[in-house]
Amino acid sequence: MKLTQAQIDTFHKEGWLFLPELFTPEEVSVLRSEAVEIYKEERPEVWREKSGAPRTAFAAHTYNEAFRILGAHPRMIEPIEQLFGEHVYMHQFKINAKSAFTGDVWQWHQDYGTWKRDDGMPEPRAMNIAIFIDEVMHINGPLMLVPRSQTAGDLKASHDLATTSYPLWTLDEDTVTRLVKDGGIVAPTGKPGGMLMFHGNLVHGSAGNITPYPRKIVYLTLNACSNYIRTPTRPEFIAHRDFAPIKTVPDDALAKLARNYQQAAE
Repeated sequence: MKLTQAQIDTFHKEGWLFLPELFTPEEVSVLRSEAVEIYKEERPEVWREKSGAPRTAFAAHTYNEAFRILGAHPRMIEPIEQLFGEHVYMHQFKINAKSAFTGDVWQWHQDYGTWKRDDGMPEPRAMNIAIFIDEVMHINGPLMLVPRSQTAGDLKASHDLATTSYPLWTLDEDTVTRLVKDGGIVAPTGKPGGMLMFHGNLVHGSAGNITPYPRKIVYLTLNACSNYIRTPTRPEFIAHRDFAPIKTVPDDALAKLARNYQQAAE
């Protein structure tokens, strides 16, 4: 799969690009059911909110077949290699829950701030990919982006260890206000199967979810192989040390798995 020149131009200008319903309902269904099962597990990769609700599940591609396939899917890998002009490896893989009624906030931040400070990533040549596996609506805690904020570079941040169960390098209110005055705020929404990609320096965050509608999203961070991390401080299931280029699976691999699961259930 390749991006058009118009899509590439939009990404470079705005810092993000949304591709609606890139994955089929059949493909998304198996991801959703597998995510629910993973959240039930008690393992170090599954982190929970202070309430006990699931917050995120790291590295699911290393212990679940459906997410292994997703992590090597050409519909995601090929566009990023097209933009970077080189092969990529998986820096991070997580399934963020944002559970109904109890999903907590993600404070305003830039992801590269964490990758640089905690992992020793040299440059912001890593891309965030977000796959919607529930419908993302304007009411259930969608990701909020500040368009064109990636041009501000690597901003000063503070390490927030208290607000949520997940430590994050966050931006102060004055910085966010200044950037929003210039770029505004957008909150991409869409049906399951949509794919959002955004620059590592794009400022973003999300509010809590107090609705009955869960908002599960799979996040992959694909890093240029030449930009591998130098000084990781976080566990390997959060910041991966396998810098080998991702070898893509056939485009129909996830659909075939979904059909196999369906046949086994009948």
